[in-house]
Amino acid sequence: MKSVLVCAAQAPLVTGGAEVLVRELAAQLGRRGFRVDVVALPFHGHPPSEVVRQALAWRLLELRETDGRAFDLVIPTKFPSYLVRSPRKVAWLFHQHREAYDLLGTARSSFTDSPEDRLARETILAMDGAALGECARVFTISRNVALRLGRHNGIAGTPLHPPPRNPGRFRTDGYGDYLFCAGRLEAIKRLDLVLRGLAASARRLRLRIAGAGPLAGDLARIARALGIGDRVDFLGFVPEDDLVSLYAGCRAAVYVPEDEDYGYVPVESLLSRKPVLTCLDSGGALEFVEDGVSGVVVPPAPDALAEGIDRLAALPERRLREMGEAGRARVAHLSWDAVVDRLTETLR
Repeated sequence: MKSVLVCAAQAPLVTGGAEVLVRELAAQLGRRGFRVDVVALPFHGHPPSEVVRQALAWRLLELRETDGRAFDLVIPTKFPSYLVRSPRKVAWLFHQHREAYDLLGTARSSFTDSPEDRLARETILAMDGAALGECARVFTISRNVALRLGRHNGIAGTPLHPPPRNPGRFRTDGYGDYLFCAGRLEAIKRLDLVLRGLAASARRLRLRIAGAGPLAGDLARIARALGIGDRVDFLGFVPEDDLVSLYAGCRAAVYVPEDEDYGYVPVESLLSRKPVLTCLDSGGALEFVEDGVSGVVVPPAPDALAEGIDRLAALPERRLREMGEAGRARVAHLSWDAVVDRLTETLR
């Protein structure tokens, strides 16, 4: 039995898409007959001066063997797990430390122009280049992540899109009177933009939001201040069966993060034959969502979101279903068998 280790950087007490993806990858490897385990180290990434020190904890870790038996494959995922030392590394890159890359110079990055922060960023770039250069293969979870890797580090990555867990469970129960958002409630997801778009819309669609996070209270206050508190349902954490039902009954999903790495919401929505409302700068979603074909794509502004919401509200069910079917055709090929086959091809 071949042994595989999946390496994960874990923010304590945080569960998001990356954590779900690691668990599912390990489960799928196990299903395929591999002896698998997850190696995780805590990482929080703040302040910038601490990032390098925390990353070096991975560099001190060498994964070669246990009880005299060599590990056959080591699969690092997001920063800084790929700094791990192993002669058998195949990376499946979720994302790098974005604050040192595409988010640098924006309000989303804590890096300043101080000499200390500049040195920390230069060190991160050097570490990434060296550690990812050691890998026998570098796969990325999206074309968006591969493009960033090539642009900033000059390293080629092969997109390998992950499907959600049990993709066959998604269904369609019609096209209801509500829009649906799912995900962690944090600034980069831009749910405040969705609320402002809903408030500016001429239609009175409802909005249901599934997920938890640090901005839950702030978003509820924004909804009340905009006068739409009675039309927005903050559902908190939602079990998987309820999540499937919410997709199945919605009119469309709304997904407007800033330059997202990938994003399960568009894939899950399209598997449910529901169009997706997203933004021109939302990153990974645009690999599946095309304006007027599988969804609605608008600039990241409240008035543009309002126009998009109005477009979806005005469409007849026949047209919504056509868009949903077109979207499903774009994601129906995604499978865990394909992912496992590519990640483990060096073992054959």
